[in-house]
Amino acid sequence: MSGNARSPYSAAEQGLGYTYQARFALLKILELPEDSSLLLEKEDDVDFDDTSGRKSLMSLKHKAVGDTLTDLATDFWKSVRIWLTHYKANGRIGCDARFMLFTTATVSAESVLTKFTDHDADGEARAQAVQKPLAKSKSVLIAAVRDELATLTTAELDDFYSRITIADAELRITEIPGVIINQHLRTIRRESRPLLFERLEGWWMDQAIQLLAGERKAPITGIEVSDKLSSMAEEYRNDNLPITFRQRQPDQIDIANDPRLFIEQLRALDLSTTRLRNAIIDYYRAFEQRSSWARENLLVSNEIEEYEDRLIDEWTRYKEVIFETITDKSDDAACLSAGRELYRWAELETTSLRIRERVTEPYVVRGAFHILANARPQPHIHWHPRFLAELARILGKAA
Repeated sequence: MSGNARSPYSAAEQGLGYTYQARFALLKILELPEDSSLLLEKEDDVDFDDTSGRKSLMSLKHKAVGDTLTDLATDFWKSVRIWLTHYKANGRIGCDARFMLFTTATVSAESVLTKFTDHDADGEARAQAVQKPLAKSKSVLIAAVRDELATLTTAELDDFYSRITIADAELRITEIPGVIINQHLRTIRRESRPLLFERLEGWWMDQAIQLLAGERKAPITGIEVSDKLSSMAEEYRNDNLPITFRQRQPDQIDIANDPRLFIEQLRALDLSTTRLRNAIIDYYRAFEQRSSWARENLLVSNEIEEYEDRLIDEWTRYKEVIFETITDKSDDAACLSAGRELYRWAELETTSLRIRERVTEPYVVRGAFHILANARPQPHIHWHPRFLAELARILGKAA
């Protein structure tokens, strides 16, 4: 197979359809009032409830470019069966549900289904329009739908059809992000909007998976989406930066054999393996977070360098206080105690040393100290008073 041709066994279109449902649902819940809520794959692709509890069942179809809906389109009549089940189970005319088909396909201009794209067409006109093509069809699916429709009275049939809307030529899956970014993220700095959309959609997809897997029972509410969006948007203000590695850990942690200089420095303090492990995690999170900020162009010129200069300056001041009583004649216990106190300060008392005012995540500053302690050939900071001398001795031997 060559070029862009797909295998006849490809499930790409089916995969796009599932992703389209979740992405389209995100767009819709952003458009609807905050007190709306939704479930996925409950009675239809998406079930929306508004603040009064009125339900909307939505069928979502992502079709190939150029597809059209004709009189007996399977997508439409399959949805009609789903909607009929709900209609009959919920009081028929007493039911308050609405039924919608959103599709990227276009309803053929000659099709009777155009009656369902026309908001002014009433149920009776729609019932009359579809009667003839339904009667002529020999399709098993259509026959089943026809039989179920026949169980409704004339008044119920008109009422049922009046509740249906077809929204055709809807946005394709690749067009939805642009609409969300340009219409719903306008209060965010322009350059940060795509990044915020990616994070919002990542969170949204996780919620959708939890719903589909049955791990989440409660519907997703518009208020929940607004709160999450607001929280994420706060991180893109000028005095803040996004924190995206809080739960992350390196793939492997080898405390006993980690050769990095910042770990060697902590071994010289005779710290517990738990503290060494915490240091490795803080280093990883801070390093990866900085790389992420840099990739997303969120840092201003020399911001990291100036931040590190501040940390070194504060470290120098505190070191001078702690090491004031340390001399060449100080014993090992005194040196070890001083080094431990200096590291304790960096680990627990430096949360006010923020790269930006609202960046309060502790791993940012703790990891920054470890990055400075890991610089080679000579670390920018050290903990044990005699670590540099010992390092020079080792390097001298090696040379």
